Amino acid sequence: MKRQGNNKLRSVLKTRLAFLCVLWLGVSVGHVYPQQWKRVTNGVEYAEIRREVSGKFVDLDLLRLDLRKVRLDVHHANDSAIGTETTSSIAKRKKAVAAINAGFFRLDRSVYAGDPVGLFMIDGKALSEATNDRIQMIVNNGSAKTDVRFARTKLSLSMRLGAETVSINGIDRERTADDLVMYTPEFGATTNSSSVGTEVVVIKGVITAILSDVGNAAIPRNGFVISASGKMGDRLRELARMSASVILRQEWEGLPAEFHWDRGKLDVVTGVPQLIRNGSIDITWEQERSSKSFVETRHPRTAVAKLKDGKFLLLTADGRSDASAGIGLNDLAKLMLELGAIDAINLDGGGSTTMYVNGEIVNKPSDATGERKVSDAIVVTLRRR
Repeated sequence: MKRQGNNKLRSVLKTRLAFLCVLWLGVSVGHVYPQQWKRVTNGVEYAEIRREVSGKFVDLDLLRLDLRKVRLDVHHANDSAIGTETTSSIAKRKKAVAAINAGFFRLDRSVYAGDPVGLFMIDGKALSEATNDRIQMIVNNGSAKTDVRFARTKLSLSMRLGAETVSINGIDRERTADDLVMYTPEFGATTNSSSVGTEVVVIKGVITAILSDVGNAAIPRNGFVISASGKMGDRLRELARMSASVILRQEWEGLPAEFHWDRGKLDVVTGVPQLIRNGSIDITWEQERSSKSFVETRHPRTAVAKLKDGKFLLLTADGRSDASAGIGLNDLAKLMLELGAIDAINLDGGGSTTMYVNGEIVNKPSDATGERKVSDAIVVTLRRR
């Protein structure tokens, strides 16, 4: 009887030791146990975890999405091309189940605050041009499921004035020296440009006004304004006077082949840098003209990933506090790989990092004033049947 009791004791101890080993491995590699995932609604699961990463603890919030049951949309603050709004406000306006902050943007007190950095597109309409070969999240909401790709695309815009084709340098942003920018109604009521230059007002493809050295032209709701400065302004004025109409042209480079037929539905937001590609860590900060310091310093982070099981992951990591130290991108990439990511990119972080779930902010934004106003958000809503 005594030998049988010892055997039972050894069995219990072995079981407990095995459990502790599994628990330790889970903590070290970022595993999320099934019981940690909580169902928010059909197709949305949420997990809150705390992990020790490179000697410091980090609080992470995760959303795991079934893109056959929910859809993703990119929305800009105030449904415009510039300006800022909190992630939670955007989510509430869109009646979202969940949301995270998304792309990088101009953060200052000018009228251009909230101007997205890199290609930004909603429902196939570009509101900001591509820059620095940065990685993009491209969203295509089909009738049965949402498809997401990470790619480096380039959208070249040009216009035909008579026999001449002229490149458009930018969309809905501040005009600089020797520059040519297109302003859409999403930018606002006027171009906010200086009086030095030329502006051409176009309604339904027809030139309705050529304004020289006036500036701040009104943007028609059913058209756009082409605004140019310096030598570009002189050239624009000359061509516009010889032509009655403007024909806009778009040319894509690097767009996934399966999206070509559906370009009018695409949402695009730009991140930096890529973290994981085809199941391997591939941090492309040099290609995207970021910095080593940005990669290595511990910051709050926001990131997204495609998972092995076909689901999609939204992640925030808190930082800049005694409770949660933030995370460098090398550690973040390792963590996301261990969570099952096969492709992943980094989005805007720092004080912008915010996750909203079921009516409340679930992470702890790092700004002393609380949730920061941002340029845009990725919003999760239920798929309509």
